[in-house]
Amino acid sequence: MYDLKWIREDPDGFDAALAKRGLEPQATAILKIDEERRALVQKLQEAQAKRNAASKEIGKAKASGDETTAQKLMDEVAQAKDIIQSGEEEERRVDADLRDALSGLPNAPLDDVPEGEDESANVVVHTWGDKPSFAFEPKQHFDLGEALGLMDFETAAKLSGARFVVLRGALARLERALASFMLDIHTGEFGYQETLPPALVRDDVLYGTGQLPKFADDLFVTKDDYWLIPTAEVPLTNMVREQIVEEDELPLRMTAWTPCFRAEAGAAGRDTRGMIRQHQFSKVELVSITTETQALDELERMRGCAEEILKRLGLPYQTVVLSTGDMGFGARKTYDIEVWLPGQDTYREISSCSVCGDFQARRMNARYRVKGEKELRFVHTLNGSGLAVGRTMIAIMENNQQEDGSIVIPEALRPYMGDLDKIVAG
Repeated sequence: MYDLKWIREDPDGFDAALAKRGLEPQATAILKIDEERRALVQKLQEAQAKRNAASKEIGKAKASGDETTAQKLMDEVAQAKDIIQSGEEEERRVDADLRDALSGLPNAPLDDVPEGEDESANVVVHTWGDKPSFAFEPKQHFDLGEALGLMDFETAAKLSGARFVVLRGALARLERALASFMLDIHTGEFGYQETLPPALVRDDVLYGTGQLPKFADDLFVTKDDYWLIPTAEVPLTNMVREQIVEEDELPLRMTAWTPCFRAEAGAAGRDTRGMIRQHQFSKVELVSITTETQALDELERMRGCAEEILKRLGLPYQTVVLSTGDMGFGARKTYDIEVWLPGQDTYREISSCSVCGDFQARRMNARYRVKGEKELRFVHTLNGSGLAVGRTMIAIMENNQQEDGSIVIPEALRPYMGDLDKIVAG
């Protein structure tokens, strides 16, 4: 959501920011609705003032016995009341039109974000680790998992359909171990507070983080109008919705391991085999709530926290800045961290870390009080994966596979796996 004051004062700048996102000019249409709304507000204020003034005079006219004047004044009050009632209904309609016009627009990118239509314009900013070399043709994770008898897509399809998996034995434990490992580092070393939020949320919560109304088709909804969360970013960020936080309490840092649910409506034909793109998966999420001045430093810090997990697991990766055409709806700047998958012979996204400015805060009405100032400011929000648990397991399997099909467990994870050092068939 945008600050209308900015659009009024710099409509060309607003349109230029949206142009980087590939959008046509929007300021003129928005300002037309805004002018209509402001005219209605003025009309309502004038009618209310007229009603109030006439109401005061009625008593005086009656006290003096001037019934004619009293009746005339009562007629004016009734007329003003009708104007106010119809005007308030019209104001609600115009407010809804303005909200709809603004809520469908993506966030404005920061000036240093590379411009481009898609991922081809993304820029690599950091690479870490040596890609493993194999004396055999490396397999993809689903071939490894099925051969081990611990990754079952056929049974999952019987239970739930496509894009689901059943994990068993050591792979099921590996998923749990990875989540515990990530949470322990993020809470014990990086200062995030572990949180266990609901996986079902209301409409206004998804509106607050920007998934609704534009991306409803990507979500699962229940018959009772609850929505399954696509990421823990949704409930964690909304922890401060409709609240006023004191400046010295910021930044707030939260982390959660939750199931995530995505319809993958636009993913037909993509990653149809394996665990890369599923309807249900788990992720350790990082969310920060900051002041305006803290936000960009917090983005670099969050990125570093996510990268550290990969370093400790010994998984090679690269970090890219997403272009304006590849960024998410609510982001002003995004780093994607991409882990190396030798079975696919490519890097694949394992984390996105984004700074959203006050875009989500305006939708949530989340503000903070600056010391010594009366005026409240909107908080700035950030979110990132720290990491996607299933994709981390995929990376471990493909990078640590052995010729006999076994998987070497990274040393950092062995305490979480009962000191198991290798996953073997059977």
